[in-house]
Amino acid sequence: MRRTVWVSIFVTGIAAFAAYAFAAPQSSGYHLVKKVVLGGEGGWDYLNVDSTTHRVFISRGTHIMVVDPDGKVVGDIPNLKGTHGAAVVPEISRGFSSNGQSNSVTIFDLKTLETIKEVPLPAAQGPDGYLYDPASKRIFVFNARSQDATGIDAKTGEVAGTVPLGGKPEAAAADGEGHVFVNNEDKSLLVEFDSKALTVVNNWPIEGCQQPSGLAIDTAHKRLFVGCHSQQMVVVDYTTGKTVASIPIGTGVDATWFDPGTGLAFSSCGDGTITAAHEDSPNKYTVVDTIKTQTGARTMTVDTRNHNIYTVTAEFGPAPAPTPEAPRPRPAMVPNTFTLLIFSK
Repeated sequence: MRRTVWVSIFVTGIAAFAAYAFAAPQSSGYHLVKKVVLGGEGGWDYLNVDSTTHRVFISRGTHIMVVDPDGKVVGDIPNLKGTHGAAVVPEISRGFSSNGQSNSVTIFDLKTLETIKEVPLPAAQGPDGYLYDPASKRIFVFNARSQDATGIDAKTGEVAGTVPLGGKPEAAAADGEGHVFVNNEDKSLLVEFDSKALTVVNNWPIEGCQQPSGLAIDTAHKRLFVGCHSQQMVVVDYTTGKTVASIPIGTGVDATWFDPGTGLAFSSCGDGTITAAHEDSPNKYTVVDTIKTQTGARTMTVDTRNHNIYTVTAEFGPAPAPTPEAPRPRPAMVPNTFTLLIFSK
């Protein structure tokens, strides 16, 4: 009888320890470690990081600034027309800039940052988002106005073909097994296509999501994280297209990332917040932090090796007067206030 009691207590203790061990952390642990005023002309869009060198690539419209992990400028990729950012492929030491104004992709050397060549995309209109798919060894750019994706052979730079997407594409993610997922912002759809055959496989409505923007993936648990302008980060099982969880976030989301090393999913918002949610299980998520950034810091990148978060913003003055071409103009950026914020655990 006494032995049974002690066994029961021991088993209960082990169960309690296991539950504690897998519980969500009390905080993300992230804090601002550096604020760097980079200055310069132009706005910005996506950021990306090469986790092998920890260099951060920051799009500035006509060029891409390259900084080291501490925010020191180490190079620049010039002569770009409407760049939205660059995919980085360390395995072949190349980067690929998506150029929205010239309807092209600029290929550059990741080490020297020298331009290798510019690939014209005559069938594309408004290249915006970008992605490297390791299964097909292709770069995909997602074209806002022509509502499709263009595949490019990463080694040769040759255009492989186009995938019609039936709506305005935003961010994308790849599962490494030949499937690419992309948000259709205007229709609140998640589109899955075959990266080798260049054919659409699924069109899924995203339950609980309006105007999807950022997209991240957890390939181990087959989950997608969709940053939505309805102030939710929606978690989707990408084997079924079903929403399994919804996480409250701030307003004006643009980027969403997942770090498998920490089990944290992030959505950055223009209201000056990054929501950090812990993956307790594939269908359960706990908000562990609302990281304070700065108004306008709507996009970000996460270095999944050192776990740093990088985001950018600027100071803003009053918005210009509305015009027929710009009925809702954005506030004007104060010159030379473009700023990089670095967060670490």
